[in-house]
Amino acid sequence: MLPTSSSAKARSGTHARPNSFLPHYLRRIVKWQQMDIEYTFWQMLHLCTPPKVVYQHTKYHKQTKNQWARDDPAFVVICSLLLSVCTIAYCAAYDHSAGHAVFVVISVLLFHFLVTGAILATCCWFFTNNYLREEALNSHVVEQRVEWLYAFDVHCNSFFPMFVLLYVIHYFLSPLLVAHGFVPVLLSNVLFMAAVSYYHYLNYLGYDVLPFLERTTLFLYPIGVVFVLSPILILSGFNPSRYFMNMYFSRKCYRCS
Repeated sequence: MLPTSSSAKARSGTHARPNSFLPHYLRRIVKWQQMDIEYTFWQMLHLCTPPKVVYQHTKYHKQTKNQWARDDPAFVVICSLLLSVCTIAYCAAYDHSAGHAVFVVISVLLFHFLVTGAILATCCWFFTNNYLREEALNSHVVEQRVEWLYAFDVHCNSFFPMFVLLYVIHYFLSPLLVAHGFVPVLLSNVLFMAAVSYYHYLNYLGYDVLPFLERTTLFLYPIGVVFVLSPILILSGFNPSRYFMNMYFSRKCYRCS
């Protein structure tokens, strides 16, 4: 009876922890002095070079703090600030209305990063917990589940290299990418293909590091879809750069007309 009761307590603890942890996480967002800024930039750098190192440190975090998710919101805060600054740069170059620029910054920050990230994290969290978890062979083993906040961390990690490609590098190449012709169509599609493929690769790494999940290679399947669709889009003349620039600056940017 003792192992059963201890296991029940452990299970109740694992389910209660995320509920009590999230408000603490949110409170730390406004406390800049409690954030580890240096470590956050280290993570961002290595996500663009050898990303497996970042998830190796995730294992250490689990061993020391008994949770997979970050307890430091610095990554979300800094990523939001960088995204806002980059969007302001786009507005300064292609927009002529302060009111419209504010709308663009808020919509990009909310829908490109936070809302879309929350939706994707929820889908991955539900999918992994319901279909990819290994069955526990021992009844006394504490059941492990993917934390929702960890799924959101995985999205943030995967989003940052995509941000570098599709917001920063794209900004400097945008005069070429939004031009007419086959070369801009080709370069734009290659840039978007690389960004989306790398996003899904990092998504795979984030879940593959969890020892209680199986068949995590399913997260690599969207990359195959991207490689199939990209030649079709290129041959059809679709330019994703022109599409998204026209979405936000259709009446503001003469280069996209």
